[in-house]
Amino acid sequence: MSAEYDAIVIGAGHNGLVCAGYLAKAGLKVLVLERRHVVGGAAVTEEIAPGFRASIFSYLMSLLHPRIIRDFDLKAHGLEVLPCSDMVSPVGGDDYILFSDNIARTQASFAKFSKADAAIYPEFDTYLMESAAIVRKLLWETPVDPTKRDWKTFKDGAQLLWKYRKIGRKMYRIADLMTMSAYDFLAEWFEDERIMAVLAYYASIGTFAGPKTPGSAYVIMHHVMGEHEGAGGWGFVRGGMGSITQALADADRKLGVEIVTDADIREIKVAGNAAVSVVTADGHTYKAKTIASNVNAKLLYRDMLDPALVPPEVKREIDNYRTFSTAFKMNIACERPPQYRILDKVRADGAIGSFPYPTYMHIAPDIDYLERAYDDAKYGRYSSRPFLTPVVPTIVDDTLAPAGKHVVNLFGGHAPYKLKGDDWASEKENFKNTVFDTIEEFAPGFRDDVIEAQLLVPPDIERIVNLPQGHIFHGELSADQLFFQRPVSGYADYRTPIKGLYVCGSSMHPGGGVSGIPGANAAREILKDLKTKPGARAAGR
Repeated sequence: MSAEYDAIVIGAGHNGLVCAGYLAKAGLKVLVLERRHVVGGAAVTEEIAPGFRASIFSYLMSLLHPRIIRDFDLKAHGLEVLPCSDMVSPVGGDDYILFSDNIARTQASFAKFSKADAAIYPEFDTYLMESAAIVRKLLWETPVDPTKRDWKTFKDGAQLLWKYRKIGRKMYRIADLMTMSAYDFLAEWFEDERIMAVLAYYASIGTFAGPKTPGSAYVIMHHVMGEHEGAGGWGFVRGGMGSITQALADADRKLGVEIVTDADIREIKVAGNAAVSVVTADGHTYKAKTIASNVNAKLLYRDMLDPALVPPEVKREIDNYRTFSTAFKMNIACERPPQYRILDKVRADGAIGSFPYPTYMHIAPDIDYLERAYDDAKYGRYSSRPFLTPVVPTIVDDTLAPAGKHVVNLFGGHAPYKLKGDDWASEKENFKNTVFDTIEEFAPGFRDDVIEAQLLVPPDIERIVNLPQGHIFHGELSADQLFFQRPVSGYADYRTPIKGLYVCGSSMHPGGGVSGIPGANAAREILKDLKTKPGARAAGR
């Protein structure tokens, strides 16, 4: 069987669907091929126990860009964002810190531990948000290759520099964030390590790093760059994160995109150094002169192309592209959410406003707690006391569990992809007990309320959603793996050494998270190469 299209997108994760949608808007006949039985990639909602559905991998919305929501009218396709409470972080005993978009509320909480930290916080918030505003603009740029000496590259580079000429000395802030550890960066502002941990926590999410690891400061900013409900706002999606990708798929189909599931790609065929078709594992061939891969670039270069077509320098860099993950996810069906020791005090203080329960928590009482969790992983062990993010969407979303019951999405670290001297087959149940032991320190008796618990460690994430070594960001967010070096130098502009073959997923700039921006940027570059007619609607602009 053979069918022909203008463009084929491999992988129906959110970036693949965004890329396909923009190509279809420009008038192309587009096919999306998805390996799994369901679209969505890591943004899916699936059943974990009879009557209980969970956001299996990604679990909160923040980074999905408003431009993409508008361009595809996702609200008309069923996307509904629900509020979550301010973040609450237990710090031992019956103390806690509240972290809010409302600066005054955050200050009041910080003041319980350090009046100096409370006083400096507004200045810090302004500093960080100004830095994030610069990076938000860069998210939509196509990285230039600074080593090229052709006129086009010179012109593109000059235009980029001129466009951001007013940044001035603020660029030094970005350099600091890219190179400093989260601890060193925060220590320039704050004195209390419990307060520092509230912010340093973000530097450990999804990364194989601790708060004292050089370069980890940037990951803090990556997590506050979302523009949903204002800078860095967080929210739940009614029906779980799968509702985002279902809305995108629905929008794509209305634009004429064809989506085929259970279509595992065996090979990308190339003739005369140009992509010509893809072949699925069951022998189907689909032809197109434009192919965009939403799978991790490591898999594209190593598994889907003839090795002879990959230049040696690209092969060397892609082999060394760091994807080693220590992040884990647990999805829990339960009678009731964790009953934290601090719960009565939080309610009495009015810290969570109109919410009956704190839907968004961080468990990592201080900097040392975060660093020790990393130390365990650094030496090949899972954390004896992991840091945890429990969120409870069913407080605001009644579509995910039977009446009166709840779902807890629990994300944390560290659980190394490969254990030293052991393996996950024998240690997974022990680690599950470790996670529950940790929760019970802060919420005694939670085990008794658990109906079912699905634990996913990095090998599980790799197996299910095809992410190398289970890395949720498709690769470390470190200075040597960002912008014009992501995923390999010379091919960070969404193109590859093969004509007509592009990469549109999170292994490209600007990296992971459910933003849709890599897909939009890739579509824009594809349409440039196809010299889209002036009347066509350009992608992402």
